[in-house]
Amino acid sequence: MQRRHFIQTLAATTGGAIASAPAMAASSTTASADGSGAAARTQLATLAQKMSEPVLTNMAAGTLKKNFALEVSPTWDGRDKGVAYLECFGRLIAGIAPWLTLADDGTPEGRTRKRLQQLALQSYTNSVDPSNPDYLLWKGPGQTLVDSAYFTNALIRAPQALWEPLDAKTKQRIIAEIKSLRRIEPPYINWMLFAAMNEAWLMSIGEEFDPLRMNVAIRKINEWYVGDGWIKDGDAFHFDYYNAFVMHPMLVEILDVLDAKKGAFWNGKPEELRAQAIKRMQRYSEHLERFISTDGSFPPIGRSLTYRTAAFQPLALLALRKQLPQSLPEGQIRAALQAVHKAVWSAPSNFSKEGYLTIGFVGHQPELGDWYSNNGSMYIASASLLPLGLSPTDSYWTAPAQDWTQKKAFAGARFPKDYPVNY
Repeated sequence: MQRRHFIQTLAATTGGAIASAPAMAASSTTASADGSGAAARTQLATLAQKMSEPVLTNMAAGTLKKNFALEVSPTWDGRDKGVAYLECFGRLIAGIAPWLTLADDGTPEGRTRKRLQQLALQSYTNSVDPSNPDYLLWKGPGQTLVDSAYFTNALIRAPQALWEPLDAKTKQRIIAEIKSLRRIEPPYINWMLFAAMNEAWLMSIGEEFDPLRMNVAIRKINEWYVGDGWIKDGDAFHFDYYNAFVMHPMLVEILDVLDAKKGAFWNGKPEELRAQAIKRMQRYSEHLERFISTDGSFPPIGRSLTYRTAAFQPLALLALRKQLPQSLPEGQIRAALQAVHKAVWSAPSNFSKEGYLTIGFVGHQPELGDWYSNNGSMYIASASLLPLGLSPTDSYWTAPAQDWTQKKAFAGARFPKDYPVNY
């Protein structure tokens, strides 16, 4: 599929605010001769708008629950389906939060960002207003803890855009709802990081927080580190993408707060733990990059495969933070992720006729859903959009595109050998 056709496929239901690749390229000063930098950004911005528009427009109006065309896995476990709306909003907003921090620069993308940011603020307000039809399921089952962490992760990633503008009543309601989730005791798996993320956010805004829920999670994740950048999810090792969905990104961002606020940690120094966690995420990201084939496809392995491009959250987050390792140049990662997004999102049936994400990996494949999967869960895919938080003039977008490892390897070109690390 040609780039123009791919962008048109994505843009078909975006409402026209980001209308086409040519319009975006015309507003960009970063395009190389073949437009690769501008094309990659256009691809992500168009996808971000396509994911966000139906969710935020409806939630800001208090009509998400009314209009969200809910889909659950064929093996759904029977839990309250109301969890889907917190999953949908929380996961979406965590991925697009850095993008919404950029100023309206007068471009079509800038105007879209500003409008979506205003919708997001109203959505946050409605989410904790008991009188609003879109008041979320804060008193619900354990799953609420999971998605509350994405809800607060967005506030950590974009406090000036998403937290500070909220009115005092909404802020107090959010704080109260998050603290109320301490009633949920997380099992000793990745869920510990969800509890810790909420406490880290409370710490970041100067609220009372529970250090035990943070410190025990950090200690358990480090106990589960098996080496060479990989972390177990509990006692057993699972070959899947949960290191990308949860383990590495959440650990690093929790430690960011603990270090910045000079929080106490049992028998350890947060700044050293943070530096170690970043190095380990960098190493894991080297593996992720080598998973990307010459056409942008990647291994369909493990649980929650329907989270699609969220499998590459560590690469996207490191790019946003300007912390990609020297072995992964920005132009190489941008080109690799551009290929991944094209491979996955070119399928029109990734979205329903109403514009919401469907259950699937590439397109609509409901049989791939897990017992906890609904189409609200799918919005974690927005985690691969994090580089949009970088200015269009940032070197991530202006660096020349480079072939990634598998392209080099299968073209018979030189590429670096790979060795394990001991940190």
